Amino acid sequence: MEKPVNKSINILMLKKLLLLIICVLAFNHTQAQDIAIANGKKYTVGEISVVGSQNYNEQTVIAFTGLKTGEEIYIPGDRISSIIKKLWDLGLFSDINLYVTNVNGNVADLELEIQEVPELKEVEIVGLKKKKKRKDIIKDNDLKAGSKVTENLITKTKNNIKNSYAQDGYLNAKVDIRTNTVKDTAEVSEAEQVDMILRIDRGEKVKVADIHINGNEIFSDGKVRRQLKTKQKSFFRFWKRSKYIEDEYELGKEKIIDKYKSKGYRDARIVSDTLVKLNEKDVELTINLEEGNKYFFGDITFLGNSVYSDRELKNILGISKGDVYNGTLLEKKISDQTQPDAEDLTNLYQNNGYLFAQINPVETRIYNDTIDFEIRVREGKIAYFDRITVTGNDKTNDHVIYRNIRTRPGQKYSKQDVVRTVRELGATGFFDAEQLSPDFKVNPADATVDLDYKVVESGASQVELQGGYGGGGFVGTLGLSFNNFSLKGILDKDAYKPLPMGDGQTLSLRAQAASYYQTYSLSFSEPWLGGKKPIRLTTSFSHTVQYFYDAFEREADRDRRFLITGGSIGLAKRLTIPDDFFTASVALSYQHYNLKNYNIGLFTFPDGYANNIAITFGLSRDNTYTNPVFPMGGSKFNISAKVTPPYSAWNGVDYANLGDDPEFQTNGEADVAKIDQERFKLLEYYKIKFKGEWYNKIAGKLVLKASTEYGFLGAYDNDRGIPPFERFYLGGDGLGGYSLDGRENIALRGYPNQSLTPQGRALGSNLTRNDGATIYNKYSLELRYPITLKPTASIYTLAFVEGGASYDGFKDFNPFQLSRSAGVGLRIFMPAFGLLGIDFGYGFDPIPGTNNGANGWETHFIIGQQF
Repeated sequence: MEKPVNKSINILMLKKLLLLIICVLAFNHTQAQDIAIANGKKYTVGEISVVGSQNYNEQTVIAFTGLKTGEEIYIPGDRISSIIKKLWDLGLFSDINLYVTNVNGNVADLELEIQEVPELKEVEIVGLKKKKKRKDIIKDNDLKAGSKVTENLITKTKNNIKNSYAQDGYLNAKVDIRTNTVKDTAEVSEAEQVDMILRIDRGEKVKVADIHINGNEIFSDGKVRRQLKTKQKSFFRFWKRSKYIEDEYELGKEKIIDKYKSKGYRDARIVSDTLVKLNEKDVELTINLEEGNKYFFGDITFLGNSVYSDRELKNILGISKGDVYNGTLLEKKISDQTQPDAEDLTNLYQNNGYLFAQINPVETRIYNDTIDFEIRVREGKIAYFDRITVTGNDKTNDHVIYRNIRTRPGQKYSKQDVVRTVRELGATGFFDAEQLSPDFKVNPADATVDLDYKVVESGASQVELQGGYGGGGFVGTLGLSFNNFSLKGILDKDAYKPLPMGDGQTLSLRAQAASYYQTYSLSFSEPWLGGKKPIRLTTSFSHTVQYFYDAFEREADRDRRFLITGGSIGLAKRLTIPDDFFTASVALSYQHYNLKNYNIGLFTFPDGYANNIAITFGLSRDNTYTNPVFPMGGSKFNISAKVTPPYSAWNGVDYANLGDDPEFQTNGEADVAKIDQERFKLLEYYKIKFKGEWYNKIAGKLVLKASTEYGFLGAYDNDRGIPPFERFYLGGDGLGGYSLDGRENIALRGYPNQSLTPQGRALGSNLTRNDGATIYNKYSLELRYPITLKPTASIYTLAFVEGGASYDGFKDFNPFQLSRSAGVGLRIFMPAFGLLGIDFGYGFDPIPGTNNGANGWETHFIIGQQF
């Protein structure tokens, strides 16, 4: 046997065994390190390195982490997790990894690998033709150059665009967003840059093909559907909106339940509703209702009230035992969120200082069909106004604003004073009424309220510049109205920007000229005479020269003219009784009429003069809401009486027999011209007018305006008669152009100007003579909807129906025999130019004195502040 061979085999096996032992030992050492790290072993931080950063240097990134060499941490552990979270929260990186690169004993070297979020360079929008729409998307989603392009930004942008289109009925809108890396960014930024491409396909509008209502027995399908703003398609009602908009649909479902609650069905609910997509254009809605039983109010008691008695609270609540349960009414009587100055229990407390009052209705007992309620009142402490500030006024002086503010430091908190202040600041016309919103800072600890009225100035000056062809010649008008003028700054050269402004005064200048007349006027108004009380002082002066115009020769005869010179001064004071919406006014006016060979048939004396000295008394009330251009609620009325002294009561003239006096005869016959000169050298009359307007919000910003007006011109002495001046002229746009003889032009659309007055003779479509009326009445309904109410321009559309008539005396008066019309119109209010508008009116009746049937369509242009 050969033993050397066995020896060599043993040596080989021994080598293999030794190698195996070495490998096992090495493996166990490495595995021991990994197990220690996995179990959260404490290490001392060694070297820290950063890789992958482009825009930030290594030390900056390490500073972000808060890690320091020599710091002891557990790996892994909460410290490592918080560092990574902190870096993610910066929003600067798209990928973050932390590695242990080497372990030497208890010292661990760390490597932070980061990938920065790329920056946006350019945005391209594909699928939209309108440049403005593309700009709006970039602006609304903040896609400006340099923005960090994160996944969140892309997702948020995509959802915003889709939701925006969904609001307009494009439920299937598709948005695809991709980014392309920009290769050469060295000159612009060290960070990676990308271009963003948005592909938008809005698709077709999704409409509601049908709405199914199930489970309803109390109300018909039609009554339930009417609560929804979303309407189903119908061939016979093509004007109804049928777009599916989710927010409007959800609000409609709430209105359905409110409808049931208002009729006593307290438990009514929508069990389920489904939307089925029929195709790309149509969806079908199904609403399943559960109506429940009808309930009635039982006993209503109050708990916790000490300021007001049960009786006082019940009067405001207005609900009695046995009334049909109305959950919607109950909520509004507790706190009406739709009307800031509503007559409810919350406002009752808040208008008397109890800002912190809490009022909650609680059902205490339900039996059969009756519900007992307990109105629990927590009155709290009385709150007081502390700091009252105004910000945003860079033109209007502070004292002009503060004198219209009804809230004062130290006063008890009053919600109605805040609401009234907002309305009065809006009514000044100096600020954008739509942006008047006070900021509250409530301090419950000391029961005080700081209030900041933030205002946005709007243009208060207006320019009227017109040119046109009328009456056979060119007519030019220049008017300037400074509605926030400052008289005290007129001597301060630094105040001319271009004129002294800021004191709330009004200065108006107007000139109009044509080949056959000129008229000039100047007026000034100070709303707070003396600066302490709301007493308005108004003064005006005007002068008009009217020449005889020969329509055939197209020339003005300057030897035949009519001159009017006049002025007025008036005072108006705000009252406190019956409430402080009332204003009383008085004005003294004088006009001198001078006729020189002006025999055109309008007056019975071609040569002579007349003097008109009158006092006008007025009483008005205006509580319309905030915006004077587009009131959404409230009402206003004005009643006035313009009277002259009753000269005939003491001058001893027998007007009935003037023709028998030789002084007033020519060739033995009564001279009408001389008689009328005597009758009208001092005008004697009384003139009473009434006008009322009511504004009611129908739905959203849809407003119904109703108005009525009357006028009557009378004489003290019937023998002296009513003068030919101061009369009413009905019909057309109501714009007089210039004041000829104190006449008042009353608008009634759908008919030519001044055509609806008595004593007119028809020649074709024009009236050659029109002596005016002594009585008129007019009624109007106008449905208004705003397109925009921005300070740069307020625009609204309207539809109207109206009727009116004028008469020469009570013997002809018939309030039911009206000239009727209907039509549509548009109004544009720009602060620099006032109110502009156009109306298309259809007159349903013939012009008085003609037999031509319905007058038909008329177009009217509106210029001036006719709110």
